[in-house]
Amino acid sequence: MKAVRIFLKRHWKLCIVLAILLYLIIGMLAPFAVQKKIGPEENPFHKEDFYASGNEKCVDRAHVVEENAEALDLRLRMIKEAKERVILSTFDFREDKSTWDLAAALYEAAERGIHIQIMVDGISGLIRMEGNEFFYALSGHPNIEIRIYNYPNPLKPWTFHGRMHDKYVISDDKTLLLGGRNTFRYFLGGYDTKSRSYDREVLIYNTDYKNGAEKSVISQVEKYFHSVWDGPYMTVFHDKESLYEKKKVRENVEKLEKKWDKVQEKYPQAYEAYSYEEHTVPIKKATLISGETHIYGKKPYVWETLKNLMQNARERVVLHTPYAVLDSQMETGMKAIAENVDDFKMIINSVENGDNIVASSDYRIHKKDIIDTGVELYEFDGGDSTHGKSVLIDNDMAIIGSYNLDMRSTYMDTELMLAVHGEEFCKELEGHMNVFHEKCRKVLDKKNYEVPEGVTVQEIPFIKEVILRVLGVALQPVRYLA
Repeated sequence: MKAVRIFLKRHWKLCIVLAILLYLIIGMLAPFAVQKKIGPEENPFHKEDFYASGNEKCVDRAHVVEENAEALDLRLRMIKEAKERVILSTFDFREDKSTWDLAAALYEAAERGIHIQIMVDGISGLIRMEGNEFFYALSGHPNIEIRIYNYPNPLKPWTFHGRMHDKYVISDDKTLLLGGRNTFRYFLGGYDTKSRSYDREVLIYNTDYKNGAEKSVISQVEKYFHSVWDGPYMTVFHDKESLYEKKKVRENVEKLEKKWDKVQEKYPQAYEAYSYEEHTVPIKKATLISGETHIYGKKPYVWETLKNLMQNARERVVLHTPYAVLDSQMETGMKAIAENVDDFKMIINSVENGDNIVASSDYRIHKKDIIDTGVELYEFDGGDSTHGKSVLIDNDMAIIGSYNLDMRSTYMDTELMLAVHGEEFCKELEGHMNVFHEKCRKVLDKKNYEVPEGVTVQEIPFIKEVILRVLGVALQPVRYLA
C-alpha cells in the first residue's frame, strides 16, 4: 500500500489522465456490451398485422426508388408540392453540391410559409454541421426547425453511440420517401464523385391525401417522427434569427436565394407535370416496422419482426444487406429461417467491393458462421458499394428501409423498415434485386466461389489488406460496434 501511495503521489497527473481515459472508454462501451433479448411475452408477432385481409382497402400506392438521380428529383418535387409541412430525417447531412440544391428548395419552401422540420443524428450534427454557416442559413429561418438526436457530450461518453439511423422525407399527407439514403452526393443526384453508393427507397403516394393521412402508412411514420422529435434526447440546433446578422451566414442565405433559380433550370424534370398514379403501383397494405428510440442498448424489435416475417415465408426469401455482423442470437434466427424456407438467399458486398472496412474485417473472421446458418450466400462485385437494405418474401411481401444485418442496427441504433404487401410492388423490387444478383459470385465455402461469366473480382490493395487483418482481430471484443 505504501508503494501505491508513493506512486500516486509522484505520478498523480498521469493517474488522472488514465482515470479519465478509463472513464471515457468504459462509458462508451459498457452500456452496449451486453446485447438485450426480447422476452416471450414481449412484441408478439401477428402475421395479419402485415398482410391485408380480403376485405381491406389500401389508399397507398408504392414505387421502388433505385436511382440516386430519381431520389433527388423526388425530394425536390415533394418540397415544391408541399402546402403545409416537410419533414426530413437523416443519419448523415453534409454540405456539398447535392445538399446545396436541396437546401435551396427547402429555403424557398420556408419563404412560402411551409413548416420545415429537419432531424439529424448527433455525430453528424457535431462533425458536419456545427460551426458551418451553410446549416445556420437554414436553422436561422423562422419556418425551419433543426433538431439533433443524441448530441454527443464528452462528460457522458455513452452519448457517442446509440445513433439515429432513420432516413425519410414526408410532404404533407401526400407522399413519403423511406429507405437507406443519407443526405449528400454519394446517395443523391448524378454528381461527379469518387465514391458512390447504390441505395434503395420506397415512395408512398397516399391517394386519399385530401382527406388526411389517417388511412395511410404516412400517419404511422409521422407518429413515429413526433415520438422522437418531442422526446428527451433532442437538442435544438442554432435557431436564433439573430444568426442572420452575421456576415457569413447572410452570405450563405443570399447564395441559397440565388441558387433556387439555378435548381429549377438544372432539374426541370423535377418541376414538370408528374402523375404519381402512373409512377406507382397499387398495394394491399403498408406497415411501419420500428424499435426503441432511446439512446442506450436496445431490444432487437426490428430484427425479431423481420426474422418472423422471413420465417413465415411459404417458398422463398431474398435478403439484401450491405454487410453482415451477427451474434449468436441472430445466427440462431438465420438458422430458423433456413430450416423453414427452402429458398433462402442473402446478397452482401464482397470484402473487395464494400466500403465499410470495419464490417468487412469482421465478416472475414465470421464468414463460416454465416455459411453454417444455411443461407445461400452471394457477394456483390459490381464496383460501387451497395448500401440498400431490403427483403423479398415469396411474391407478395417486400420490405425496404434503413436496417443493416449487423449488431449495431440490431442492438444500438434507431432503425425503420417499411413492409409492403402487394404482388406488383414485389415484382418491381425483384427486378432491381436481379440486377445486383447478376453481378454476384456465389459463396461455396469460406475460401471458394462460383464466379459467373462477366463478373470481375477486384483486387484488395495491400494497405487495405493489412487494415482488414489488424481490425478483424483487434475489434473482436467490441464487434457489436461494427
